[in-house]
Amino acid sequence: MILVTGGAGFIGSNFVLDWLQQSDEGVVNVDKLTYAGNLQNLSSIKNDTRHIFIQGDIGDVELITRLLKQYQPRAIVNLAAESHVDRSIHGPEDFIQTNILGTFRLLEAVRAYWAQLDHVARSDFRFLHVSTDEVYGSLAPHSPAFSETHGYQPNSPYSASKASSDHLVRAYHHTYGLPVLTTNCSNNYGPYQFPEKLIPLIICNALAGKSLPIYGDGLQIRDWLFVTDHCIAIRRVLEMGVPGDTYNIGGWNERANIEIVQTICELLTEIYPDRQFLQLITHVTDRPGHDRRYAIDATKIKRELNWRPVETFATGIRKTIHWYLDNQQWTTDVQTGAYRQWIEKNYQQRTL
Repeated sequence: MILVTGGAGFIGSNFVLDWLQQSDEGVVNVDKLTYAGNLQNLSSIKNDTRHIFIQGDIGDVELITRLLKQYQPRAIVNLAAESHVDRSIHGPEDFIQTNILGTFRLLEAVRAYWAQLDHVARSDFRFLHVSTDEVYGSLAPHSPAFSETHGYQPNSPYSASKASSDHLVRAYHHTYGLPVLTTNCSNNYGPYQFPEKLIPLIICNALAGKSLPIYGDGLQIRDWLFVTDHCIAIRRVLEMGVPGDTYNIGGWNERANIEIVQTICELLTEIYPDRQFLQLITHVTDRPGHDRRYAIDATKIKRELNWRPVETFATGIRKTIHWYLDNQQWTTDVQTGAYRQWIEKNYQQRTL
């Protein structure tokens, strides 16, 4: 049995689904079900007895302690996080509560549980913390990609909160001996991503004939990682990673935001040749402190754990577009009134 936090979110639900496809080992899934947590993502396994869902907060020490005692997991995969930069700018406190205090309280509960295990179970136990490349800050156009030794220079409340959680995880290994693993991934995309992030937002807006908002000049560069590749990498790190180590997980796919949007428009035009999607692109005022470039050097995980992504951006983006086309009811269902209000708040006053 493993315990996954945040397993109803985008990456979390993909990880749970992938795990149960690849293994008979059960999953205890703890998710608070905030705006981005969605049990519809897990509807295909609603009758699978290997999957035990618990609605709860990682900051609830009493709950986590009870679940650890009851299910005796051999590993924790911590995917619970507030994860949207724009939301962190408008309301940073939620990010402090979940990403910093929540991680701290989770670590405390896990440390107490781990300490009472027998020698073999203690040795085999792992706590895998999933983080982001944004903790490293922003890269100049021709600078080397982020390696695991790159200094932390977070530039948003979101990345600062994740950097803090990374430091806490590291400290619990070096201070208490907790066998932790940390992964720092690049921008994920794929099925079940909440439509406030760039790729699903552009797909959904394009299909609805709405404007396609691009921050500033659109030349911000990100490394794009298909979510299933990320899930495979997490499994590999959990299986083979060295306790105390960090592993960067990237897609080897650096693209400017404007290129991403243009590619989506071109692929949608192949499907709907009578529609002019490129004409919907609208440049809006850039967000405060917008990092210009992220790039992941995933050499270490390739060399030490024999992992590299299967999907190129060309194959991954086609799969993603077709998933959203085939699951438009899912998109409709997640676009609640609260979500529409958020989009309006974030983009309404950004027109150039």
